[in-house]
Amino acid sequence: MSDELPETPESAAEEQRRTVVLLAVLVEGGLLAAASILGWMLDQPPLRSFQWTLGAVLWGVLAALPLVALLFVILRWPIGPLKRIHRFSEEVIRPLLAPCSVIDLLGISVLAGLGEEILFRGVLQEAFARYNVWVGLAVASAMFGLVHAITLSYVLLATLMGAYLGCVWLWADHNLLVIVITHALYDFVALLWLLRGPGAAEALEALASRQAGEKIEEPPP
Repeated sequence: MSDELPETPESAAEEQRRTVVLLAVLVEGGLLAAASILGWMLDQPPLRSFQWTLGAVLWGVLAALPLVALLFVILRWPIGPLKRIHRFSEEVIRPLLAPCSVIDLLGISVLAGLGEEILFRGVLQEAFARYNVWVGLAVASAMFGLVHAITLSYVLLATLMGAYLGCVWLWADHNLLVIVITHALYDFVALLWLLRGPGAAEALEALASRQAGEKIEEPPP
């Protein structure tokens, strides 16, 4: 007989939480490492334009508002290709991140803002902008979209978001702090709404019940 205790739902949820947080650290930490290596190869130090000022923080918050507004429009009216993005968020991202605490979500968002903006704007856009500012914007935005290759619609949406962040970065005199805050704040609001917003708990329960029912109906092997 085995002395191992059966895994409880609480322990399974905690294990899933640790896995998700570790994965976020590895992925975004990998982007930071890639930014450091590419920055060295391209003679483009990633944090050259990172400046801590109160004005940059305020502009970063203000620049996030249009993205947050667009998020709520998509959530309210998920039409056409946006339906697939909405469904993916509810059926994949929400259950995956469900065990995470608010602090976890904040940490994941900050890591995403740092890792992605330092690589795509601080290194790639800055490096290609030596040839032409619009080439730098286009290349960094396209690569930002490809990294988010969940669906074709999501790639296009992420590319547009990358272009917006790139324009904000140019307007902010290349201060990375502005768009790191913009990106992190947008991600945090999106994740917080998805996991803690109205109807989130009920949606998770309904999805779990539906998946349990599908397992019961499966024929035995």
